[in-house]
Amino acid sequence: MSLYCRLPFGQCNSRNKLVNEVASKMDRTAGSISRKLGNIASLDPRHQARGVGGLPNSSKLDRKVWAEFQDNWSAMAEKSEAAFGALMGESGQEEYVTEVKHQLGPSEVERVVKTRRLQTFFLASYENRCALTGIAVRRLLVASHIIPWSENESRRADPTNGLCLNALHDKAFDRHLITFDEDYRLMVSGILKRGDIPEFQSSSFAELEGTMLALPHRFAPDFQALEEHRKAFVG
Repeated sequence: MSLYCRLPFGQCNSRNKLVNEVASKMDRTAGSISRKLGNIASLDPRHQARGVGGLPNSSKLDRKVWAEFQDNWSAMAEKSEAAFGALMGESGQEEYVTEVKHQLGPSEVERVVKTRRLQTFFLASYENRCALTGIAVRRLLVASHIIPWSENESRRADPTNGLCLNALHDKAFDRHLITFDEDYRLMVSGILKRGDIPEFQSSSFAELEGTMLALPHRFAPDFQALEEHRKAFVG
């Protein structure tokens, strides 16, 4: 699932570099990994709706894993990222913890690692780019939840319950100073546009109004959740 979320559907083939790297680590062929990705894709409602789903012979285990993710994104995404990191020998989470380790106790370090894993899983579908501005600096990107963590714990890691935004626009989104209309175009609160505002504020908000959100290659934002977010928009 971690690999599936990282790759656009058209790149889930045996020629893909990452597919080959994963196959080598698992001592399997790239073709077998590609077929497994196709089986997972056949369970993805977005591809089913478009008529471009994967192979029709997904296994009982494939369906079980897919269902478990739908039931508990937070737990499964964390496990998925931990497994992928262990397989590939990635150290991104450890490097992050090293930066703040002197400030935290063991339980806090564990929580930071888990949060970073969930963030990595979430942002993979957006190819680690801000969906509004295109900023591609990982340290500036945030998994912006449409339905806040505090309101619905079960949707904390649900990739349909969020957008990949940079830190500035994430904060504005969280404060309902920006939102997106039915066509995924940016709406900006008058609070950010009125009066003698700085040039940076204007270029960051007013001048971007109407910009269309870049949708992810996996798990498009929940339309109904965005509708609820608009109801709290500060116009």
